[in-house]
Amino acid sequence: MPEVNIDPVTEAERALWPDTVKVPLLAPFVDVRGGIQPLVDLPMKSCVLITSTKGTVRANHYHQTDWHFCYVLEGVIEYHHRPHGDEGLGEQVVIRKGELFFTPPMVDHAMVFLEDTTFLTLGRNSRAQEVYEADVVRVNFVDPESVQV
Repeated sequence: MPEVNIDPVTEAERALWPDTVKVPLLAPFVDVRGGIQPLVDLPMKSCVLITSTKGTVRANHYHQTDWHFCYVLEGVIEYHHRPHGDEGLGEQVVIRKGELFFTPPMVDHAMVFLEDTTFLTLGRNSRAQEVYEADVVRVNFVDPESVQV
């Protein structure tokens, strides 16, 4: 397997991150043609479209250097998060269609899908499998067997 090179997080980069889970959206640019909604204006290397079935769990991990913004196109996510190393229950935030949320590195996070959901994930690092696996650490944060929707 080839060596994977992931850039370390810098303080200058960290200063650009939002300080809340839910990220307020800027006003869209609107004219007779329609609108353009700004989502993220930071250097990034990946954008993926994810679909998830009601009652399932995704994530249950943290990233060592990666961050991601997620924008919900359809559905509802119960987002669980806590600083890595904290063994408590963490916090839960419900994210709905049209909302943007942010996960920085070193935050345990899990997503429980309260409805069939489609969302975009915009990430700092490449989503090439070898890069993703080199950076992600799986944790048992939300037990999929305990989810009741």
